[in-house]
Amino acid sequence: MGYVSIIGAFAAGLLLAGGAAVIIYNKLKIHTENRLRERSKLAERESKLRMEEWTQRKELEYDVRETDLEQELKARDVAIRAREEESVSVLSNVEKEREILEKRRLDLAARDEKVEESEDRLRTLLSDYRNQLQEIGKLTAEDARKKLLDQVRRECEEDERRLRDELLSRSEKEVEDEARRTLVACMQRLSTAPQEDLSATIVAIPSDDMKGRIIGREGRNIKSFELMTGTSLLIDETPDSVLISSFDPVRRETARIALESLIKDGRIHPGSIEEAVEQAEIEVKQSVVESGEDSLRRLRLGRMHPEIVASLGKLRFHLSNNQNSLEHSIEVANLCALMASELGMDTQMAKRCGLLHDIGKVLDQDHEGSHALAGSFLVKRIGEESPEVINAIAAHHGEVPAESSYVALVMIADSVSAIRPGARADSLEGYLHRVRSLEDIASSMEGVSDAFAIQAGREIRVIVSPESISEAETALLARKIRRRIEDELQYPGTIKVTVIREKRFSETAK
Repeated sequence: MGYVSIIGAFAAGLLLAGGAAVIIYNKLKIHTENRLRERSKLAERESKLRMEEWTQRKELEYDVRETDLEQELKARDVAIRAREEESVSVLSNVEKEREILEKRRLDLAARDEKVEESEDRLRTLLSDYRNQLQEIGKLTAEDARKKLLDQVRRECEEDERRLRDELLSRSEKEVEDEARRTLVACMQRLSTAPQEDLSATIVAIPSDDMKGRIIGREGRNIKSFELMTGTSLLIDETPDSVLISSFDPVRRETARIALESLIKDGRIHPGSIEEAVEQAEIEVKQSVVESGEDSLRRLRLGRMHPEIVASLGKLRFHLSNNQNSLEHSIEVANLCALMASELGMDTQMAKRCGLLHDIGKVLDQDHEGSHALAGSFLVKRIGEESPEVINAIAAHHGEVPAESSYVALVMIADSVSAIRPGARADSLEGYLHRVRSLEDIASSMEGVSDAFAIQAGREIRVIVSPESISEAETALLARKIRRRIEDELQYPGTIKVTVIREKRFSETAK
């Protein structure tokens, strides 16, 4: 009985231990499942975070790539547009040159025909003279006397006709002499100095160390400066100076002011360069307005529209054959006023016509037509000037009919200001090119042995070989050279052509 009790107790203990083991196992299982579930959630959160981080990184790379591609596309668009505009400009220039060449070809063909006709007439005249000489050899003394009297009578009739024409045209000559006297009197009262400008400006720097700061790391400063100003900076071994080069004087002046400001400040980087260029552009605009107002004060003229004043100020930066356009316009205005006072016309009206006659030269390509027509359209659009002034601007090159006498004043004053000695300074290269062109034209003619351009290109002296060209052909050669000069060269004033034909005989006594 006792043994059975022990066995029962042992069995009960086993049951209790098994139940406890089951409970412990279930608890461990639940705990393990909870830990696995938490680790799974943690891994899932980490995976989501990595995915979000990877997504953000890819989106950022995509945005950067998209921005780079957009900038590259914009740059390519700008380059394509520039090339298209350049192609259109080149095609337009080629077409214009083709038209000019075709016109010259037609003119040369027509002139060749005229030359051939003249040569035919000369041959006919020579044949007639030979026939007349043969007839004279067969004449008697009485017949020769009659022919001589007839010839003298014809010559006297020609002299009589010429004398009559001189008497009838004397009044016209007197008018021309009076006009010439008036014009010379007005020119003598002017003493405007010619304005000559260069295509480069020198800016002084305190030391050569400043050159490195202007260039910047890997040239970023000088590239930024040239891009913002549209000029070229030339930095070489020349001590304490930097050269600004540009054919646009407005940009060159803007660049000069900006560079001097940067050198004075000492801080040179793309940001400061942009600020200095913006400030310089403002100063140049103010200078333009001041120049326009100064021209009105110099001429003692009343107010004008601000847009016209600004356009007048821009003429200070415009050159025509190295002659400053604003000074040229002021000189034309003074000439017009002086001639108007001599003729009893309105001097204030004449000054306005002369001052504004070249205002169209500062207008951009959006204004169609020549500078005369573009300037007249601008003044007409503003509507503050009289019809006489508008017509004088449009007609001073003969493109539209003249409606008043002020047009003639402007045309005369414009020509006088342009061709008077010292008004327009020729460059050495232009002078040499004109002299060489004159000598080349003369030397290319048949029978010419030597050609010399003298008097600064105002005269060409041509020496011909007497064995290869006759006296009659010498005069024809002078006319041919004159026509070629008129057709092929551009020059102010006149050029005299002198052809020399002579024979020299010499002996040496021993």
